[in-house]
Amino acid sequence: MKDYVLRHLEEIVGPQNVRTRDEDLFLYSYDASFPEHRPEAVVFPQTTEAVSRLMALATEERIPVVPRGAGTGLSGGSVPVQGGIVLCLTKMNRILGIDAGNLVAEVEPGVVNQRLQAATAPYGLFYPPDPASMKVCTLGGNVAEDAGGPKCFKYGVTKNYILGLEVVLPDGRVIETGGNVVKNTTGYDLTRLFVGSEGTLGVVTRITVRLMPLPQSKRTMLVLFDSLDAASRTVSAIIAAGIVPSALEMMDNLLIRCAEDFVRVGLPTDAAALLLIEVDGADAGLDAEVASIEKVCRQIGVREWKVATSAKEVDQLWLARRTVIGAAGRFRPTVVLQDVTVPRAALPAMVARIVEISNKYEIPIGVLAHAGDGNLHPLILFDERNPDELRREHEIEKEIFSAALELKGTLTGEHGVGLTKLEYLPWQLNPAAIEITRGIKRLFDPHNILNPGKIVAQ
Repeated sequence: MKDYVLRHLEEIVGPQNVRTRDEDLFLYSYDASFPEHRPEAVVFPQTTEAVSRLMALATEERIPVVPRGAGTGLSGGSVPVQGGIVLCLTKMNRILGIDAGNLVAEVEPGVVNQRLQAATAPYGLFYPPDPASMKVCTLGGNVAEDAGGPKCFKYGVTKNYILGLEVVLPDGRVIETGGNVVKNTTGYDLTRLFVGSEGTLGVVTRITVRLMPLPQSKRTMLVLFDSLDAASRTVSAIIAAGIVPSALEMMDNLLIRCAEDFVRVGLPTDAAALLLIEVDGADAGLDAEVASIEKVCRQIGVREWKVATSAKEVDQLWLARRTVIGAAGRFRPTVVLQDVTVPRAALPAMVARIVEISNKYEIPIGVLAHAGDGNLHPLILFDERNPDELRREHEIEKEIFSAALELKGTLTGEHGVGLTKLEYLPWQLNPAAIEITRGIKRLFDPHNILNPGKIVAQ
């Protein structure tokens, strides 16, 4: 990067907030996915004004800029494929206000998801979207990827809770979308357009989120099965019965073993699959809801049914679920976590296809799912240093995506297109839809400097 550009960057954010050492550039060259590309500089702004000035400079100099939070993304969304500047927003981490009366909060993009949860709890409120990485992921990243999580079966994903945004456009202009009201039909819904845009249209610098009252009570159930098919059919049966748990998660035997080896919470490692089910709401009705779920489960056939009896037991079960992705890395050197969604009734068929694909290519694939949403996260476990395994992994991805689309599903439910799904986008979107998407990108970013090479290539 040119020396005078670096001097301008230091003037805007301060020398202490500009990093160019090799070790720093390496640390910001990847996210939680597979691709890796180094930037030329990493910059840490602390104000909207700084972001605005930086983007104006980048447009003038035609320098690529990639917004980034904690780097927990799983699709390569924050990987700087064309070098340039990584704009790390983690120092913009203030909770600007919690308005309990109106059930809203205003935050900066670097606020960690769980920190907002902790801050709203004393008001008897919570922010429902809860990615597995909620202890470290930032709300700006959640907005960029339209993140989901276990509670999203009942409560919805990030886009359902974003009321308004402050956004810096690629040329440095600042706009505000939405507001702090739950109904707003003034003009096009620009807020929804930015949510899930993966940092390709603007840099989010302030977020207004909708909060919900904390449920009065909850019940957490662990259901064990002797077959993966029985577990997936049980999910479909629960949904068909009209029951809406707050969470309905599934893990197969491979992932049960990975999780138990890591956290040691007493999961039976010989079970073929488990469902982790949670219901919440008014205490008076929860026992009846639990009984209804148990009835459906036993009609399919379960190995063991258990309701957690203590907060510690609940925490241990969720610890196993939320850490299983990292735990799988102890099994094989490389873990690629995919993300496809199918209609809920098609879940058993999609699970069966994943098992077939794993057997065909002789590479283990752990079946993890936000099962209530039909959102599956197959964990492909291999060794990227082995060229043949790397080739087979790529073929596995193709077959998983193809199977999901054949079942009327989608390429990604909550991780985004990023880099890892880019080549497959034409499998789902027809040429007209892709051209419209490109047109939106050109309108906001005519010089293609903001997170170039993501979602659709210019």
